[in-house]
Amino acid sequence: MTVPWWFRRFMAMNLRLIEEETAALRRRAEEENRSMQDIVKQALRDYLVRRPERLAGAIDRVVTEDAELLERLSR
Repeated sequence: MTVPWWFRRFMAMNLRLIEEETAALRRRAEEENRSMQDIVKQALRDYLVRRPERLAGAIDRVVTEDAELLERLSR
């Protein structure tokens, strides 16, 4: 069975939230006059872009701030 190209391009998924999360998301969507889906998709894009940057920054801080400790541990 061949899967149509449009199905592979636009994947659907279910996201299960607790009531408090749903209520908070709904309030934010109303405040921003956006859909709940749009807010979740933007949050996911932001997370995927920023996470590697934050990780690299954290590693740089450890290497800089704990250079002496890292040197001693390497012996």
